[in-house]
Amino acid sequence: MTVIRVGICLSVAFAVIAHGAVEPWSEAVLEAGAAALLLVWAVRASFDGEFKIVWNPLLGPLLVLWLVAALQLATGRTAYPFVTRIELLKYTALLALFFLCVQAYRTLEHWHGFVWFLLILGFCVSVFAILQHFTFNGKLYWMREIRYAGIPFGPYVNRNHFAGLVELLIPLGLAILILRAERRDQLPLVALFTLFPIGALFLSASRGGIMSLFAEIGLLAILILFRRRESKELVAAGLVVVLAIALVSWLGIGRAIERFASYKTLEVSEGRRVGMLHGTWRIFLDHPVTGTGFGTLQEVFPPYETVYDGLIVNHSHNDYAELLSDTGVVGGLCGLAFLVLLAWIGWKNLTAERNAMRLAYHVGALVACSGLLVHAIVDFNFHIPSNALVFLLLAGLATSQAPSSRIHNKA
Repeated sequence: MTVIRVGICLSVAFAVIAHGAVEPWSEAVLEAGAAALLLVWAVRASFDGEFKIVWNPLLGPLLVLWLVAALQLATGRTAYPFVTRIELLKYTALLALFFLCVQAYRTLEHWHGFVWFLLILGFCVSVFAILQHFTFNGKLYWMREIRYAGIPFGPYVNRNHFAGLVELLIPLGLAILILRAERRDQLPLVALFTLFPIGALFLSASRGGIMSLFAEIGLLAILILFRRRESKELVAAGLVVVLAIALVSWLGIGRAIERFASYKTLEVSEGRRVGMLHGTWRIFLDHPVTGTGFGTLQEVFPPYETVYDGLIVNHSHNDYAELLSDTGVVGGLCGLAFLVLLAWIGWKNLTAERNAMRLAYHVGALVACSGLLVHAIVDFNFHIPSNALVFLLLAGLATSQAPSSRIHNKA
């Protein structure tokens, strides 16, 4: 399964580097890569003589949602079959990678390598984003012209989606540091890989991202204090906060505040967000059972427009409302079932865990998923393939029952 694990990491790295994999060419590469990895897994299972499938309860609602979208396409219950087909292909790739993750990551050692990959990825992307911020020439990677309106940061055209990525990566490092879940000589490296994404997040001046980070820190504190009430955890948490404040100040907190003020006139206003949410809700009320079709919001929204400003509404800036408008109550129940299972199984893992490393991984992954779920109230990170993929993989980590065979750490 090493090939599968390496392939999953390469898929994540590619999706992030390729501007979140939001363009047709990068979506095609991600889909082809997922299909190739699925084929490799099937061939290997055939040679081994048995298809031993590991089941994760989260696969249930994800598969039902896939079936809902497939039936929309097959029965013509979609306003735009071509768009639904494209969206379904993208979702199939994400579902396949999540399935392969469940099959390939079966032990703590496997997850240990994946967590370190995410920490390194977050550090590298954040360093690049900070450097680009201070040397920005109006082009992505200093070379590529921005074809559409946006406020870029790092490899992402939209700074809010960069924030969505790093808010998925920061809680893992914070949990490891606070619980001291790695060897003492590795903790400074974990701190470095955690603090730079925090600094980059503040420099991005994403209001939704920063508020989600505060929500993550609050939830992280509650979960850790519930499990571990030792003074050393409180001291570690305080030290991390101090270091984060120092780094943000060194990078320039004034610049971040200035960006808040200057970007407020460029981004979607609160009134516009309310208008999009209202229109999306009306679409759902008109198509309450199965929705208008997977991924069809942009095509069906114009008649529901209440504030015309000449701009195309491709997403409603609320992933929950968009899921209801696209797939109706049936899809909404799938999403609700996924969230209930994630919270329930994640909580069971936290209450039963005794190993410090596994506890840190479960806490960090669950908090990271919660952060993006908060951000989804005001944005559409779940429609960015890179962020949706990392979310699903972390959901797999939060709900995993991976045993340990070699790694030993001080609890």
